[in-house]
Amino acid sequence: MRSGRRHLGLAIALLAAGLSPVRAAHRSDPDKLPSIKVQDLHYGDVLFHYWADEDSGLEALTRLEAYNYWQRMPHHALDAQLLAAGMYLQLGMHNQAGDRFATLLGDNIPAGVRNKAWFYLGKIWYERGYFDRSEQALNRIQGELPPQQEAERTHLLVNVLMREQRYDEAIARLQSWHGPADWIAYARFNLGVALVRAGRLAQADPILTAVGTLQTDSDELLTMRDKANLALGFAYLQADQAAQARVPLERVRLDGPYSTRALLGDGWAHAALGDYRAALLPWLELHKRNLLDAAVQESYLAVPYAYGKLGAAAQAADYYESALKSFASESDNLDAAIGRIHEGHMLDDLLGTDKDARYGWFWQLKTLPDAPQSRYLYSLLADNDFQEGLKNFRDLNFLHRDLARWDQSMEAFGAMIDTRERAYAERLPRTDALLATDAPTRLRAARAAVDSRLDAIETGNDVAALGTAAEREQWARIASLEDRVAGLPRGLERDEAAAKLHLIKGVLYWRLDAAFKERSYSQQRALRELDASLEELQNRWVRVQRARATVPTNTGEFADRIAALAARIQAVRARLVDTAGKQSDYLQDVAASELGAQKDRLATYAEQARFALADIYDRAADQADGASGAGAAAPAPPDAPAPAPVPAPAGPPEPPER
Repeated sequence: MRSGRRHLGLAIALLAAGLSPVRAAHRSDPDKLPSIKVQDLHYGDVLFHYWADEDSGLEALTRLEAYNYWQRMPHHALDAQLLAAGMYLQLGMHNQAGDRFATLLGDNIPAGVRNKAWFYLGKIWYERGYFDRSEQALNRIQGELPPQQEAERTHLLVNVLMREQRYDEAIARLQSWHGPADWIAYARFNLGVALVRAGRLAQADPILTAVGTLQTDSDELLTMRDKANLALGFAYLQADQAAQARVPLERVRLDGPYSTRALLGDGWAHAALGDYRAALLPWLELHKRNLLDAAVQESYLAVPYAYGKLGAAAQAADYYESALKSFASESDNLDAAIGRIHEGHMLDDLLGTDKDARYGWFWQLKTLPDAPQSRYLYSLLADNDFQEGLKNFRDLNFLHRDLARWDQSMEAFGAMIDTRERAYAERLPRTDALLATDAPTRLRAARAAVDSRLDAIETGNDVAALGTAAEREQWARIASLEDRVAGLPRGLERDEAAAKLHLIKGVLYWRLDAAFKERSYSQQRALRELDASLEELQNRWVRVQRARATVPTNTGEFADRIAALAARIQAVRARLVDTAGKQSDYLQDVAASELGAQKDRLATYAEQARFALADIYDRAADQADGASGAGAAAPAPPDAPAPAPVPAPAGPPEPPER
């Protein structure tokens, strides 16, 4: 889709980030959510991974579900569920998203946000082909959406009704609908098709004619105009009103996507009126185009049929023979393409050119590979069901690759467990020996002894105790010399020595006393720093004790969990392989069936061409035999059997992609 996918992305972004705040008591705008305030770190981690990369939705969803399981987001329980629903929606897992939205989108969610969620959910369900669920989701919208979205909602509902052949309901809804001007053409077209399907062709004519005669330069509306003319023209053809069918069919552009069917139908309209010469003009133009188109294939029979009706047997035979050669060549090509599909190469060929595309609902195959079957698969790849199946297959492969990466992670986790066990074996004995020493108690006792010693020094004014090592040595020598002087015999020599020693002691004491208070303060400060270190030591010691008590002596529990997860991953991988194989077989069968149907159609056309050619030859032989007899009557002009026209009326249109 074009902007529709972009709007869906914005809506999911709104659900992903906007539904995650703490609800404010007052909202200024009832259609908007308050500003985001993340209260849980794990919820912020999920949002980071969601916004970090447009392809990280699966990673974000995995983290979200894991954090929910471990109850790591208590402040965002509802928000996490809404965010998960939005991501499931983005990944195309509409059933899971729908179940969660149905449970969670209550009155506590702003009406505007709730309506948009149901609108985009209904849109996805419509594209997935769940028309009943789409109708339920679209009908759960309360009030009206903004004009453009309300118009698209109406047309989605109309298309659902038409898909379910509830044409009268679709007509009633469209007849009373008035919307934006750029949606009027779509409304009229849908109304006209619904009237045709309800058998009210006369009422549908003016409506489809109005759409088919629009004056516009828009490519989108030009295509819609062609589609309306084609639908009206074929409706008249099926109603055996060939004259009325010509006018709308001839309004279809010759270079538009519906030109081949219009040319084919125009030719049949002229043929139905008996004007085979006029029928040749569109059929010959169609005959020049790509043989892959079913309308072109039918023209290969229609042109010689018209020549046969005009009595030009030779030209008819030439065209029939040319058709047989073309049909045979294309049939051989189809056989090669079907063989390539049955060999299992189709999906590899298709996805090999788009390896970098994203997974999820937004992905769509953009280019076709250069493979034998590609040229025959354009119509199939345009089919929504096949594209959805292709998305599912690609997502299954993506999940399988992701699980393979997780499987490797399990091996890495196992290696981590082994490393941790070896580390425990080396470190636990040393840790236990250290804890057994009770070092904090011993160090605190030593600190108390130092504090008592400092108190005694300060109380006793022991200035020498706080001196430097040299000063304490000098003080000790003075005390020793005093003892020696005291032991000398009385006399002048003793008195002189005592006087000198007293002077030296006084000078040293003066120095020690002058520095005592500063040194005492320094020691007190050192004790305070020691107390802080001891406090930190105690805290770390307690943490080590707690860690030792809580950390298991072995990692068997973790190893068991890893082994269980590894087994689950292996089981899921096996299921994915099986499911992907079934999906691959289904897609290949669908593609082979489509190519087989094309081959069968060519075979039918070839059979008609052979019968027609044989009839021409038989008539020519009869004419030759008659000409040899006298008075033979003139033969009737060759009249090959007409190929059965296979135009199909335009079905209900897909919802406009806006």
